[in-house]
Amino acid sequence: MVKNLKEKYSPLYFLASLGAGGMGVSFFMYFMFLIPHPDFGMPTFNHIYPYLTGDNKVVAGLIVFVTLAILFFVFKHFQLLIWNLKEYSQFKKTSAYQQLRSSNAEVTLMAIPLTLGMTINGMFILGVLFVPNLLSFIEYLFPAAIVAFSLVGIYALRIFASYFTRFITNGDFDFGKNNNLSQMIAIFAFSMISVGLAAPAALSHNIYTSTVGMYLSIFFGTVAVSLVIIKLTFGLNSIFANGIGKEAAPSLWIMIPVLTLFGITFVRLFSGVNHNLFHTQPSPHIVFLVLSVFISLQIIFGLVGFVVMRRIGYFKDYVYGDMNSPASFTLVCPFVAFTVLGMFFIGWGLVQTGIVEKYTIAHYSLMIPFVLSQIKGIEFIFRLNKKNLYAKATKSVLKSSVAN
Repeated sequence: MVKNLKEKYSPLYFLASLGAGGMGVSFFMYFMFLIPHPDFGMPTFNHIYPYLTGDNKVVAGLIVFVTLAILFFVFKHFQLLIWNLKEYSQFKKTSAYQQLRSSNAEVTLMAIPLTLGMTINGMFILGVLFVPNLLSFIEYLFPAAIVAFSLVGIYALRIFASYFTRFITNGDFDFGKNNNLSQMIAIFAFSMISVGLAAPAALSHNIYTSTVGMYLSIFFGTVAVSLVIIKLTFGLNSIFANGIGKEAAPSLWIMIPVLTLFGITFVRLFSGVNHNLFHTQPSPHIVFLVLSVFISLQIIFGLVGFVVMRRIGYFKDYVYGDMNSPASFTLVCPFVAFTVLGMFFIGWGLVQTGIVEKYTIAHYSLMIPFVLSQIKGIEFIFRLNKKNLYAKATKSVLKSSVAN
């Protein structure tokens, strides 16, 4: 991998680590919705191991394959995270960093807490997969998770407050160079923190742990939802006035992972409220209606973004061509996100409602579009990593247009 980028570095490189971690999470969805776990909200080592050692060798082989895929992509996440932290520490010593802190591009720093939120998720998944009898002491881990996500949330709030208050006090936001949706990376970060805090809210049986996680999740979720109105409006206004900035065109898809995080946050908070406050089972029919809306919005943003990027030649130049940009890593997350929310939609919205019978041809057939999305995301991970993160490929690396 390339080293010592210094002034050529961009915080958007953190998205390479984010995408790898997200892909690991997407593989965990097969365990989540195909392996029974009636006594806990997600499968653990104790749920998976009997199938691994059972008589069905096909199932055992698939479990090994999925587990290895999770390990590989989580490893890549940590490898790229360490690389980014080293490069970022050098970047902070350059004049380019000071220039970034005084421009629209300061928002790209939000990619750091966004990626750190994924790091916590990756560690949690490794724990449930490989630690036997985790349920016997998991209640002690939930407060630690709340503290970890809260610290990342505070870090995100500090970054956000720095540039957002600068725009308010100095009035130096450049609308002419905001002809993309890259400013919405802040929403992505806050929604990542919100969904992480929603996990203990849903999974913990301790009313105090669940309530604290629930409130903090709602807090960061409220910040994210509020910013959607502001940043989406500003971004589309600049796009309609000036046309989309080509290098930052993948930002048109940024709402896809945001919608996934909103959807999972809703499912977790809805479950937590029902289990711990109302002492009832959450209605899958309500989940079906809500996730249907989110899936529909994802398809709309996906189609519009695809048509625009194909028309301006983005894929030809930045994915399959010779042009490089750290902003291209934004392309991975939408494929991962569509896969993850799709699995939630099938599991909660179709199987639990009784619309589709589990483990049938119809059930597996419905998974095909989301599996194909996952495969495309994997292709992009390898292709973009090769193009942007190795010495020969990065000789002509460009500064992202959001850094102007």
